[in-house]
Amino acid sequence: MPSSPLASVLFVCVHNAGRSQMAAGFLSHLAGDRIEVRSAGSVPGDQVNPSAVEAMKEVGVDIAGAEPKILTTEAVQASDYVITMGCGDACPIFPGKKYLDWALEDPAGKGVEAVRPIRDEIKTRIEALIAEIDAAQEA
Repeated sequence: MPSSPLASVLFVCVHNAGRSQMAAGFLSHLAGDRIEVRSAGSVPGDQVNPSAVEAMKEVGVDIAGAEPKILTTEAVQASDYVITMGCGDACPIFPGKKYLDWALEDPAGKGVEAVRPIRDEIKTRIEALIAEIDAAQEA
């Protein structure tokens, strides 16, 4: 096991209350300490979406203690991957970072039934991201 993380990933959405929190939860759960995980929002909400918390609990990932955080330039600079989820132009761009934009439906205001397919799509993308990071380390 490496003494330092293989990579650092920052997930960004507008409110840092749904998509980015679910993505951060999955990445922490699936990669452990191999990958450093951050999440933030351009206009953070007051709390993490309760439907997102419930949907993640169903698959054994606890994000109940997570809190929305403001997006900072420092968080972007400290990350190798910056994955945006509908925050548009709010995310600062720095050379040498890998930027990905994941077009995912916003779970805001939706019940847990509507959040499940979003959660499952995020998990699929997280598994692919972990494989990409692992492959880059082996190259």
